[in-house]
Amino acid sequence: MPGTWICVREMQPTSKLLSLFFLLLMGTELTQVLPTNPEESWQVYSSAQDSEGRCICTVVAPQQTMCSRDARTKQLRQLLEKVQNMSQSIEVLDRRTQRDLQYVEKMENQMKGLESKFKQVEESHKQHLARQFKAIKAKMEELRPLIPVLEEYKADAKLVLQFKEEVQNLTSVLNELQEEIGAYDYEELQNRVSNLEERLRACMQKLACGKLTGISDPVTIKTSGSRFGSWMTDPLAPEGENKVWYMDSYHNNRFVREYKSMSDFMNTDNFTSHRLPHPWSGTGQVVYNGSIYFNKYQSHIIIRFDLKTETILKTRSLDYAGYNNMYHYAWGGHSDIDLMVDENGLWAVYATNQNAGNIVISKLDPNTLQSLQTWNTSYPKRSAGEAFIICGTLYVTNGYSGGTKVHYAYQTNASTYEYIDIPFQNKYSHISMLDYNPKDRALYAWNNGHQILYNVTLFHVIRSDEL
Repeated sequence: MPGTWICVREMQPTSKLLSLFFLLLMGTELTQVLPTNPEESWQVYSSAQDSEGRCICTVVAPQQTMCSRDARTKQLRQLLEKVQNMSQSIEVLDRRTQRDLQYVEKMENQMKGLESKFKQVEESHKQHLARQFKAIKAKMEELRPLIPVLEEYKADAKLVLQFKEEVQNLTSVLNELQEEIGAYDYEELQNRVSNLEERLRACMQKLACGKLTGISDPVTIKTSGSRFGSWMTDPLAPEGENKVWYMDSYHNNRFVREYKSMSDFMNTDNFTSHRLPHPWSGTGQVVYNGSIYFNKYQSHIIIRFDLKTETILKTRSLDYAGYNNMYHYAWGGHSDIDLMVDENGLWAVYATNQNAGNIVISKLDPNTLQSLQTWNTSYPKRSAGEAFIICGTLYVTNGYSGGTKVHYAYQTNASTYEYIDIPFQNKYSHISMLDYNPKDRALYAWNNGHQILYNVTLFHVIRSDEL
């Protein structure tokens, strides 16, 4: 019987369910390779990456046609398995890079055409309206910063080809070694494999995060509750646990519903109720690593409450934060303090008098609730419809009803901001909660009594000097 080598976790029921509704473009990529002769070839049934950017695959090894004569043969076989694993991961990376490169080349052609048109208008601007001239010039200035990004993507495509060539060379040498042991230096080959594996791991980790470029159409999971509320899953839940947490209304309530799975949440009313020690304020609660974090009603106090033991683990005041509808989101609802999680951990978004009512971002220690670092932005909190954080970047929407788009982004890693234009469908015309889940790579939203999900698209650039 062929030997089977498995290095992939079973998909959780929640992941299976969510995959029916949306494709998480930055989550996993699935490939299937079927050999012409299963008894003579490696069979790779799937290849993907997990939420931490690591390569994951399922491989079925060929039948052993030679005896494991000694430990050296076994070591060489293990090296070959490792190279085969990396080869599949590189194929995934190559397809993704080629897809992005096609998009980049298309953008490059558009920019060239726009630049040509701009020159024509500039030469004969006296015959054109000043408004048309200024509009084209402004568009050109918007696209000009993309030029260095295009060049970086071309370099990335070459880097992936180099990876492919190195893996092919190593595979060829190791295959020959299986037939003629002792022809090459094992230590040298092991170093080459280890070096390539380390570089590939770093490359895949760069794909885990990126800049938001698109939001999909919404998927309605359930219709329930009042006009305002929040719902979520735990991005750090143990393997096999797929609970959904549900909190109706934005104040004067302290009961949290626990559903055993996404399927139970969608199809039944079977839930367990947890009574919090204090009512919450707003819709900015999060469940993270088994605890619920919420803002105590009519205060700037944050509480960490363990859902298993039903005890308070920590309370802390968020210094100078406005509360009790002092600096709420545009829709109101005591939404002064919004707690969030992303790939980097726990965050708080709020406003202070000291920052003139503009949004303040604080990175929090999830155990002590201590503020580790704070950023003051220039965006008025009351003008924001909702906000969420992805990969350390805060994204703010222009409103909560009608036509809605993400139009402001603040990058905490560089302490810079930019105005963007990413529209998304506000299907039920009143968003009172919008949060990112780094495990699902999706946006959870409460829209006028409907619990919905959005898929997100992230744009990434891998620089060769970072590998």
